[in-house]
Amino acid sequence: MRRWNGWGDDTIDVPVGEGALAFLRGAIGAGTAPRDAAFDALCGSLPPGRLPPHPLIDAGAPARLAHAAGQSLQDWLRLRYGRIDAAPDGVAYPESADDVRTLLRFAAAHDAAVVPYGGGTSVAGHLDAVGARPTLCVDMARMRALVSLDEEAQLAVFEAGVAGPDLEAQLRAHGYTLGHFPQSFDYSTLGGWVVTRSSGQQSLRYGRIEQLFAGGRVETPSGTLAMPTFPASAAGPDLRELVLGSEGRLGILTEAAVRISRLPPYEAFHAVFFPDWHGAERAVRMIVQARLGLSMLRLSNATETATMLMLAGHGRQVALLEAWLKMRGARADKCMLLVGASGEKAQARAALKAALALARRDGGVHAGRGLGERWKRNRFRNVYLRNSAWAHGYAIDTVETALDWPRVTPAMHAIERAAHGALARDGERVHAYTHLSHLYPQGASVYSTFIWRLAGDYDADLARWRQLKTAVSEAIVAGGGTISHQHGVGRDHAPWLAHEKGELGMAALRTLFCEFDPDGRMNPGKLVTP
Repeated sequence: MRRWNGWGDDTIDVPVGEGALAFLRGAIGAGTAPRDAAFDALCGSLPPGRLPPHPLIDAGAPARLAHAAGQSLQDWLRLRYGRIDAAPDGVAYPESADDVRTLLRFAAAHDAAVVPYGGGTSVAGHLDAVGARPTLCVDMARMRALVSLDEEAQLAVFEAGVAGPDLEAQLRAHGYTLGHFPQSFDYSTLGGWVVTRSSGQQSLRYGRIEQLFAGGRVETPSGTLAMPTFPASAAGPDLRELVLGSEGRLGILTEAAVRISRLPPYEAFHAVFFPDWHGAERAVRMIVQARLGLSMLRLSNATETATMLMLAGHGRQVALLEAWLKMRGARADKCMLLVGASGEKAQARAALKAALALARRDGGVHAGRGLGERWKRNRFRNVYLRNSAWAHGYAIDTVETALDWPRVTPAMHAIERAAHGALARDGERVHAYTHLSHLYPQGASVYSTFIWRLAGDYDADLARWRQLKTAVSEAIVAGGGTISHQHGVGRDHAPWLAHEKGELGMAALRTLFCEFDPDGRMNPGKLVTP
């Protein structure tokens, strides 16, 4: 079953090894696990729902609690400590666009806010009920069908509630893939990817969701927005851009057409180690600007590299690898690059060969496929470490941004410095590390992870998270980065959105939302705050 107060399937456990726990105790102190609230007790504490009965709506406390929060650290604190100050008043499960239109009319008749719900994987505060209105959560899980597949145009149309594994399975049966693999792949949905401008781990080959989203339909309080598919168009502003990143503020995406690719007959992931960050950053910039036809580049800084090797376990094998790398010049400050290629075997191997040749110019040491293939096997499981760390009294959170190349390294250092200083007044330390998760000829994303001790008290832990979130977000905007590269804005990032949109841009967004949703009932408080 799906965990109600943590990540993923409750039968899957990825433990934090004893070596990693010993490291954390030495680096930031011993953790003390808080006592989790009980699901049944929390259900009993919810006030009665404020919506009248409807055949599409479940007003029971279990459904309402299960849809009350996402996966941000703030969401976890609310669920784990039992501090649910707001939950939807009912949860609807539409099975068609007609059902969605019916639910929007119902919400208007009863002055209810509407919160669209895909896979519940948001880490930016997209899902909580806000304001005095009753709230209707619209769970899209039953709208997951493959509507059509055009092999000549390589377009597939899906209902927007389809989750990653189901989408790929339906395409694979026809010999195709979308190629969109965010870390949340197991649970996140096509509709969620579109409205948060998601990026998959192999976007270097397949593109971000904005390159894959070809058209679709959105049900809004003002009517249906239909976006036909074209290979390209110069007919004014692209209406798809209104939907991409809209986070439910326009309406509910019910159907999406996506650009698909033939399943690659060959795929491989290799690891390369560099002696230091300076050479590694220069090498990946040269590789991505060479446009070699790779599917992935992912560069970890020295702290993340050491952390990943420690978490890998297999102490003897890691020790042998460390000794071998040391002899080749990759010592304490080494940085690991994962290189992936997908496609026809000859093309993919040629791309890998060219990338490895460029890496060698900056001291890159090719370590083969073992670590790369291990990463591929575990890429959707590593997030389960959040559950295990919590059980030992540690919180894990992340931020991500994207910047032009001259700003990448300064921003990485500034974000980590901000994290280290954020909890200093509490006498607490933060373990911070970073990787470049997506690379572009123009620049790169910077994805930083933070581990710190839980206080065991809701108010204290919420205050620590807010201090950390504020410090690192301020460092991002001060460094010229976007406040979100791949997770959207929600409520958590909204305070910093105006730094990149400007006063006129923010006003334009508010006007746009008002045109589609004049009563302001669609996911209020998210993206653009009142």
